Order: sequence, then C-alpha cells, then structure tokens
Amino acid sequence: MSEELRTVWWEQGAVCLIDQLRLPHEQLVVRCEDVATVAKAIKTMQVRGAPAIGCTAAYGMALAALVSPAADVVALLADLETAKVFLDSQRPTAVNLAWATERVLAKARQLGPEVDGPRALAEALLEEAHAVLTEDLAMCHAIGDHGAPLIPAGGRVLTHCNAGGLATAGYGTALAPMRSAFAQGRSIHVWVDETRPFLQGARLTAWELHQSGIPLTLITDNMAGYMMKSGKVDCVIVGADRIVANGDTANKIGTYSLAILARFHGIPFYVAAPTSTIDLSMEHGDLIPIEERSSDEVTHLAGQLIAPVGVNAAHPAFDVTPAELITGIITERGVVTPPFVPGLRRVKEGA
Repeated sequence: MSEELRTVWWEQGAVCLIDQLRLPHEQLVVRCEDVATVAKAIKTMQVRGAPAIGCTAAYGMALAALVSPAADVVALLADLETAKVFLDSQRPTAVNLAWATERVLAKARQLGPEVDGPRALAEALLEEAHAVLTEDLAMCHAIGDHGAPLIPAGGRVLTHCNAGGLATAGYGTALAPMRSAFAQGRSIHVWVDETRPFLQGARLTAWELHQSGIPLTLITDNMAGYMMKSGKVDCVIVGADRIVANGDTANKIGTYSLAILARFHGIPFYVAAPTSTIDLSMEHGDLIPIEERSSDEVTHLAGQLIAPVGVNAAHPAFDVTPAELITGIITERGVVTPPFVPGLRRVKEGA
C-alpha cells in the first residue's frame, strides 16, 4: 500500500472511508454524510483500528456541527455533546474514539464565545479534525523511526491483526517500524497472523504488506508457537487500542496468548501506538472495558455458516496483555521500557 492511499478523509461535505469489510478483493469508498452513517461505519468495522477510528470520530464531530440546525452556539454545543455520546458508544475499548470526540468538543467549548455563530464554529471544528488526521500520520512515521532499530538485521517479525495504514491515517503503528526498516533497504520478513474471527491479518495486513513489496508469510493464529519454537521469529510487534497507566495493554483478541508465547521463548514483545492511545486515567488493565461482538462473526465466515445451526459462540473482541510481558512500548516520542508508570506519564505529558 502506498502512503498516498488514504484510509479516512474529508471530501465535499462528507467523511470518506475505505470500506475495510470489502478488502482485499474490492477497494470501495463509503461516504458518510450524517453522524448516524459515521457511527455505523465504526460499529460495523467498515473503519477499524484505534487511530483510524479516532480520525473518523473527529470528522464525525465536525460533520455533526456542519449539519446541525442549531440557531446559536449554545444549541450547537448541546448537539455536539449528544453526538459525542452517540459516537463514543459504538466501540468502547479503543480509547482514541473518545479521545478524538473530546478533543473536538473541547475545541468547540473553547472557541464558542469567540466565533461569529454556529457556521463559523463548525468550520473551525473541521480544521481541528484535519489537524487530528495530519498529526496521526506524522506520529505514525515517528513510531516507524523509533521502532525500526528494534528489528534485528534480517529480522523476522510476527504481527497480529492489522495495525498498518488501514488502522491509522495511512502509515501504521505496528507496521510502521517494518515499513521504515524496509525503506532503509534492510532485509526483513513478516509473519502475519490471520487473526480470527475477523481475519484482519489475512485480509488487511497481508494486503498492505504485499502492496508495499515487503516479504511476508501468512500463518494461522495457532501456528505462532510453532514458528517461535522453530527459531523463526526474532521479535513480535503489535498495535494497541488502549494502554493504561501501568503499561497493561488492550489489543485484538489473541495478543495476550502471543505475549505469553514470546516470553516463554525469550522473544522481545513490543507494542506500537501513539500517545493518544495511552489512558492514564486507568490504573491497570482489569478496568478496561472489553467489547463483546456478535457471535455471528465467529459462526459465519464471509457470510457462510461454518458451525452447526444453533451453536452459540463467544466473541470478546480484545484481550489485555499485562505490562510484565511487554518488552517496550514504541510511541512517537520514543520507546518506553519498564518501569512503565513513569515512562508512560513522561511521553503522554510530553515532558
């Protein structure tokens, strides 16, 4: 995937998204012209990945302001508060969603007394959403710069789910160090977990890496331990949907298992995420809300039933990896290593 392929953008009064449900076979664009459509895109995973959800939500708030019938700024602020609650409710685990809506709402409250009416405020909020997107892309490139040196020469990297350009503004978090290392002319190879039940690895990460010419091999999730035991994995790099104050990290279901396997086999396990994914308000991972999705996403594959009729399936979308299993957290402000509490606070606060 080239850096020019955008995941989320604003075009002629609408939030535009690559429909990730249709990849890798079709590259279609979804146009969201109202907040309900933005919310649906987030809920149904037409757009997914914590940073990309954050960018989408920021544009969703700007869209809410632009389509609001409010006659004055006070009424517009009330509409924005309603839009924030609605958007935040779509997916509870990824902190970037609420972070982005709060950022835009805070900007609205700050500018409200100064602007000349609702339209002027709405246009200012669209500029704020543009800033969220621009900053996200810059952060991803910085994560790549900081993370690339962690990949050894000839490094064989295992990754899980999709934390690439499709999950962000366009460059990725977990894939950013791999992209940067490859761009530097270094030899790398990526093991891509298929990531059941939604197959983000098989459908999205494999597609991205293949488009970029980065060598990869797709594996089923239950092959990871075998590859590690066989000495074919040099490090693991995954993304994150929420990193709390002590370093515990929520990511796609199956990440915790990989961390345990990596620890057993003495393999470095890294988490890559922007500081917007760090949530210092939560002390530890047991407090992170875990999204429960429909069992149909487990019992069906590409719309086809793969389990006996009537069988119920569990579907927690995320799990939490304890901080003690994480070697380092790669952010746009550098790599944080244990002890995580002071390090995360330092990068979060920009000190």
